[in-house]
Amino acid sequence: MAATNSTAVKTLTGTAIPVRGNDIDTDQIIPARYMKVVTFEGLGQYAFRDVRFAEDGTPKPHPFNEEKYNGASILLVNRNFGCGSSREHAPQALNKAGILAVIGESFAEIFAGNCTAMGIPAIALASEDMLQIMDAVEADPTVNITIDLPSTTITAGSHRYSFTLPPAYLNSLIAGTWDSTSVLLDNLNQIHETAGRLPYVHGFAKGA
Repeated sequence: MAATNSTAVKTLTGTAIPVRGNDIDTDQIIPARYMKVVTFEGLGQYAFRDVRFAEDGTPKPHPFNEEKYNGASILLVNRNFGCGSSREHAPQALNKAGILAVIGESFAEIFAGNCTAMGIPAIALASEDMLQIMDAVEADPTVNITIDLPSTTITAGSHRYSFTLPPAYLNSLIAGTWDSTSVLLDNLNQIHETAGRLPYVHGFAKGA
């Protein structure tokens, strides 16, 4: 099956926002009480809610509260990001907050899978490279970062790094097959042809 070019994710460029700390779980990314929604729209305002604000709404020190990172589309994290429960709302909240890619030292497997299923690369870098990029962005938030999936490289300022991404995730992002809905819509003719050959599907509507 083929996918539309519009769903392919090959190159992303933008500024970044660093959120330091190991083992940041999905409950920190979005507290469970904000998951009682019919759609994912509006979840961006609750990203990191409890670590960003006190109970009375007073802002706490957190990168997502800093004006210098406004408009950042790439999230920088450390080890085992997205651990804990497998809630899809975590990458959805990040995406609705403007995040299009996550670069970190390592990720919880289910979180990385959920990201990929949304077209969000969850890219792993060596620890020393990750810390170097974080330091550079904290020193100058205007630094542009370019992620090139086909070459598995990241360019940050004048520095270039090699990243890792499971081949299945990498290939699905580049080919655009991460978007299962688009893949189905692009192949409707084949689906109808196959359905027409199946005795338990062909004529089902008429029989009803």
